[in-house]
Amino acid sequence: GVLIVDETGFLKKGTRSAGVARQYSGTAGRIENSQIGVFLAYASDRGRALIDRELYLPKAWTEDRDRCRAAGIGDEVAFATKPELAQTMIERALDAGVPFVWFTGDEAYGQVGKLRLWLESRGVAHVLAVPKSQMVISMELRQRRAHAVIADLPATAWQRINCGDGAHGPRLYDWAVVDIRPLRERGRGHWLLARRSITDPDEIAYYICYGPADTEPAELVRVAGSRWAIEECFQTTKNETGLDHYQVRGYPAWYRHITLSMAAAAFLTILRRGAQKGDLQPVPEI
Repeated sequence: GVLIVDETGFLKKGTRSAGVARQYSGTAGRIENSQIGVFLAYASDRGRALIDRELYLPKAWTEDRDRCRAAGIGDEVAFATKPELAQTMIERALDAGVPFVWFTGDEAYGQVGKLRLWLESRGVAHVLAVPKSQMVISMELRQRRAHAVIADLPATAWQRINCGDGAHGPRLYDWAVVDIRPLRERGRGHWLLARRSITDPDEIAYYICYGPADTEPAELVRVAGSRWAIEECFQTTKNETGLDHYQVRGYPAWYRHITLSMAAAAFLTILRRGAQKGDLQPVPEI
């Protein structure tokens, strides 16, 4: 299984809903008055579902404890960045024994060196998107930008690989992988992965990867391509179990609604899987 982190916005009016602020919402694609939830999804070949959540509280909230108390936010709840919220949730997944092998996320999480180092300290294999300007340590022990390392690769370094089927069929890109970080633990590897558009060769995405030394490039590509699953989770959970259909303002109430919606969506995923396999058992009457 793969753990995936991402956030989604909940458009809100007014100023009283816990964590609400004028902030960038990927859902709206612009700065809007909204709440931002950071979510962890679990994806495997048996399905995918949201498994953990945290409400992001901007500093304008955590620096005003009276405002926090009015919204049901306890004095012990301090400011945390979105990557710090992600780390908290990954830690919970590790403690709970969630059977995942890889972790992935977008640039907002990948470019945070502190998070990547923590993942390494816990032995969590990961494929994290980074900006093209990301500094990496080449095998010559030089600090170089990701795009410069990839630009030096010969044409033969690129392979056309399907990173998973999407709504419109196979998602084909050209991929290249190169070793980085020569100083490493025994049995572990570090790579810079690049994904190039077939139709626009100037469109290249970059990923910093860490995992078992014998990991095949195709496996790194598979993990990079699995990140879309959390977007599908957001869409499904909003459409089927009302993730964003709430009027609550309080902090505890937000968690109750979101958790119930996630649990219902996970239940439907299990039912759907059972129906596909033909081993669906009748739900006992209560």
